[in-house]
Amino acid sequence: MALRLGLLNFKARDNSALGRFWADALGWDVFSDGPAVTGAGPVGFVWPDPVALCVCVVAVPDPETVRYRVHLDLATTSAAHQAELVARLKELGATPADVGQGDVPWTVLADPEGNVFCVLEPREIYRDTGPIAAVVVDCADPRAMARFWDEAMDWTLHEVSDDHARLRSAKGAGPYLEFIRTTPGATTVWNRVHLDLLPYPGDDQAAEVARLQALGATPADVGQGDASWVVLADPEGNEFCVLAPA
Repeated sequence: MALRLGLLNFKARDNSALGRFWADALGWDVFSDGPAVTGAGPVGFVWPDPVALCVCVVAVPDPETVRYRVHLDLATTSAAHQAELVARLKELGATPADVGQGDVPWTVLADPEGNVFCVLEPREIYRDTGPIAAVVVDCADPRAMARFWDEAMDWTLHEVSDDHARLRSAKGAGPYLEFIRTTPGATTVWNRVHLDLLPYPGDDQAAEVARLQALGATPADVGQGDASWVVLADPEGNEFCVLAPA
């Protein structure tokens, strides 16, 4: 049995506007745009792709103003590219954000609904990830989170320390999933992003949910009601969804 990271799920007041922002920001296509859900993925993306990650923006009447602990790091290839990307993102509606980062080589921005993300300076490790360098999760214990997520998904653990852990698809494609140790309550920035995991065709969703619970995940209720997906929380309380096989 195995799971893969299939979606970055954003909650939004205006799914169409935020979905189009992220499609334009990443140079992707909008592959679906309904009254409540907008999907954006790499050019030519067809759901479900066995490797590619896409963005799903879901409209909710009043998105909660809590701080989810997930954000995106965007990759650049040169200092000029970084400056050009920051300028273009601001034209699309992004705004500068201060999360206490101080004097750093990356730029912190917020999307039109206040979700913070970073535009990184060029880094060799991210040269082949595509526009998203990493999906970053703040946590108290990167080692423990790495143990859980390494077992939860069929991704490969690349490095782990007391301060940082990094995983990537076993196919060596797309962004990294990273866990960064942070001080609890260090920031109060609003962020409504979570991960959606996808079983492979033929795998059993209920069996995967049971496996995750044996690893330390717990059931979570976010008001989902009777849905085709199952909401769980990882060992540090970060909610994520296990979708039905596509």
